[in-house]
Amino acid sequence: MIKRPRRLRKNSIVRELVAETKISKDMFIYPYFVVEGVNIIHPIDAMPGIHHYSIDELIKDIDYGLNIGINKILLFGVGEKKTVDASSSYSIDSIVVKAIKAIKEKFADRIYLITDICVCAYTTHGHCGILKDDYVHNDSSVEVISKMALAHAQAGADMVAPSDMMDGRIAGIRELLDINGFENTAIMSYSIKYASAYYGPFREAANSAPQKGDRKSYQMDFRNMNESIAEGMLDEAEGADVLMVKPALAYLDVICNLRQNTLLPIACYNVSGEYSMVKAAVANGWLDEQKIVMENMYAFARAGANLIITYHTKDILEKGWI
Repeated sequence: MIKRPRRLRKNSIVRELVAETKISKDMFIYPYFVVEGVNIIHPIDAMPGIHHYSIDELIKDIDYGLNIGINKILLFGVGEKKTVDASSSYSIDSIVVKAIKAIKEKFADRIYLITDICVCAYTTHGHCGILKDDYVHNDSSVEVISKMALAHAQAGADMVAPSDMMDGRIAGIRELLDINGFENTAIMSYSIKYASAYYGPFREAANSAPQKGDRKSYQMDFRNMNESIAEGMLDEAEGADVLMVKPALAYLDVICNLRQNTLLPIACYNVSGEYSMVKAAVANGWLDEQKIVMENMYAFARAGANLIITYHTKDILEKGWI
């Protein structure tokens, strides 16, 4: 007797009925870049459709986003004062702190606000920590990163997302938040962040490229799988609420493997290079944008991601692709 699995592919109704992977608008997180000034909506050339916003214009765009279903955002600050010690990263006058306060004053609990925690945009050298003898010093970096997380929590952030890849930073942040009464501020850890060429367009967006050397001494070696599980389990033990894999598209195997080793929610970051490659191919008429974007989104979910951080979020929801 011939086995006939095609019976359950006969038409779109039955295909939807038996689809093993489902996605919804609730899975998506939209990144924003905020800058000082007023009336600023500045396109980022390397990332078509993505902009720098001043706080006033950011508020307007968030309001629009809420109307199409975007109620979870990841906020990055750009153009901050750069110093050797990254002290501006935890200043009450930082653009991110001011933006958090403005967003929460306007939208309160209608928006779930996540902030990126890293000092690369606040240091003169562009590295994700404090340099000592041209080496990123781990423990002093954790101190500054923890202060930055606390400043964001005090301003009203719902969740902080450390992206620095320093050892022990989840424990450091969790302890500082808790002793200051922010035990309900969640942590989404960039647990498995590879030293990747896919971040190229983001460097323009965030003005955060290292001035010397690279980030391979703290971000992960993309050849390593077992190390990724060790990193994820360390962050879970230290108190992370969500574990993240970054980048996403070239690391579906890592997402899948992590899914087998944790019960925590897993986020993946569909990063700037992945986004810009799609946009470039679409602009040249080489790909159907809706089809390729949604194929990628389902791949992330199929691999095991519960949350998807993607610059495609607005297109997906605005154009009704789900």
